[in-house]
Amino acid sequence: MSEIGNGRATIREIAELAGVSIATVSRVVNGREDVSPETRELVQRIVRERGYTANRNARGLSAGKTGLIGATVPMLHHAYFSYILAGAAEGLYEQDMRLVLSPTMHEHHREVSLLERLMHGTTDGAVIILPEESSDELELLLNHGYRFVVIDPLLPLNERIPAVSAAHAAGADQAMKHLLSLGHTRIAAITGPRGWKATEDRRRGYYAALAAAGIMPDPELEVESNFELGGGAAAAEQLLALPVPPTAIFCFNDNMAVGAMQTARMRGVGIPEDLSIVGFDDLEEAEIVTPALTTIRQPLAEMGRIAVSLLMRLLDNQRLEALHVELGTRLVVRDSTAPPRL
Repeated sequence: MSEIGNGRATIREIAELAGVSIATVSRVVNGREDVSPETRELVQRIVRERGYTANRNARGLSAGKTGLIGATVPMLHHAYFSYILAGAAEGLYEQDMRLVLSPTMHEHHREVSLLERLMHGTTDGAVIILPEESSDELELLLNHGYRFVVIDPLLPLNERIPAVSAAHAAGADQAMKHLLSLGHTRIAAITGPRGWKATEDRRRGYYAALAAAGIMPDPELEVESNFELGGGAAAAEQLLALPVPPTAIFCFNDNMAVGAMQTARMRGVGIPEDLSIVGFDDLEEAEIVTPALTTIRQPLAEMGRIAVSLLMRLLDNQRLEALHVELGTRLVVRDSTAPPRL
C-alpha cells in the first residue's frame, strides 16, 4: 500500500509533478527495471524533494487478507465500463491491490452467483458496477459482513448501500439549457429503459428545464430506447418521421446520439443546420464522430477512483459521513449543436 511519507506528498501528486502515471511512480519507488533512466531520475528527484516514501506493508499481505478486490461489470468491451474500471484499477494500484474482473452480461442470476463466490473468501471486497440486484439483495451482502461499493446504480438504492454516481439530473439540465439558449423549443428526448436510475434522473432534468422555459412536455417527442447505437437510430427514425419533427434531440447517452446522427444522415437531415443533437457521457466516440458531438461529460474514471477510496475506508472500518456520493457533470460543446433554422 502506498502512503504519504511524513504527510508531505501522495503518489498521485508525485505522478502529476513528474508528468507520468501513478503506475510509473510505483514502479520507480519499488525498484522495478521497466522504466527509462531519464524517467527514473526525474521521479526519484521529485520523490527526494517532496519526501514521499512507499509503505512496504501492503494491505493485501495483512493476515487474513487476499489483496484482491472483485469487480462485477456488465461487459468488458463497452468503452463506458472500461473508463470506470481504469479509474478503479488505478486507485487499487496505489493501494498495492488488484482487481478480479467478473463480467455479468446483464444476467441477474450470473451476477448473484459471482458475488457469492467473491464474498466467500475470494476477495476482500468489491466494486459492483451497474448491478442487477435490488437493494434487498445487496443488503444481504452487507448483513454477511461483505464490504462493497456500487458504481452507477441501475436502480435506486437505500441509504445503507454505499454508492458512487454522476449528477444525472443536473447534467440533463445543462444539456437542455444549452439547447434552449440556442433558441430550440421543440426538443425531443431519446431516453434509456424506464425505471433505470440514470433514465429517471435525466428525464427529471429534461422536464425541469422545459418547465423553467415555460414549455409543456410533448409525449410524442419522448421515445424510450436502450442506451445502444441501434436503439438511438430507431428512435430518431420515429422522431424525424413526425409531421413536425424536432429541431433538437437530447439523447440520454452518446451511443444513442451517434445512432441518431446516422439516421439523420440517411434521411438527408443536416447536423447541426437542420437538427441539433446532444449526448451524455463524453466517450471517445463523441470526439471522433462527424460532426463532433456536444455532450455531457461524466467523470467515469473518477467514479472508479472514488469508489475504491470509499471501499478502502470501509475495509479499515472507518466511519463514512456520506455513503452516497454524486459527482458533478459538465457540458462539452462541440459541433453537433447550433441555433434552429429560421
